Amino acid sequence: MAGHASVLEDDSPLSRADRALLRLERFLALLSGLAVFSLMVLAVVSVGGRNAFNTPLPGYVDWIEQAMPLIAFMGIAYVQRDGTHIRMDLLVSRLSGRTLWLFELISVLLILLLMVLLVWGSWAHFLRAFDMSAPLWSRDSSIDIGLPLWPAKLLAPVAFSVLCLRLLIQVWGYGRALVLGLETPVAVPLIQDVAAQAAAEAEQLAGHDNG
Repeated sequence: MAGHASVLEDDSPLSRADRALLRLERFLALLSGLAVFSLMVLAVVSVGGRNAFNTPLPGYVDWIEQAMPLIAFMGIAYVQRDGTHIRMDLLVSRLSGRTLWLFELISVLLILLLMVLLVWGSWAHFLRAFDMSAPLWSRDSSIDIGLPLWPAKLLAPVAFSVLCLRLLIQVWGYGRALVLGLETPVAVPLIQDVAAQAAAEAEQLAGHDNG
């Protein structure tokens, strides 16, 4: 299930690193949202052109292919920071203290290992498509209007690298909590129970009403 989490902040080096990376993550998430909006606009133009002039937008499928990595990958570090990825917390919700931090640390380390392998693989995939001596620096292109594919292929290792930075910060945060026995560590998502979620939502709604 999707969790609801809060991330605490303070003046420690860990929290400063968390906030610095968060600015980049928010920018990438904004790009992802703009990509979704752009596809909606392209769909309207393509359908409108087909119905009005019997001429759909040329290369509509090609542009969708280019935008998919933006939609699929660019926001993953942001949601990892907030703990809103889909996760099974039936067991985790019953843990607390050092046991919880140890479990979270192991989980993040396993994810980090996977992401490092994906960065390596996706970068190799990008290099197979990129060629400085080729037209538009591309060895391959889309079928319809010949868009170079290397920009889309580059987005995957970039997004995965940012996620690796986020995971390193969380390894630092969970490791620090484990060693020091902290109850509320900074820079890591603290999953809230149902009652805490309801209280946070009620407080947010009350703030809107007062505004």
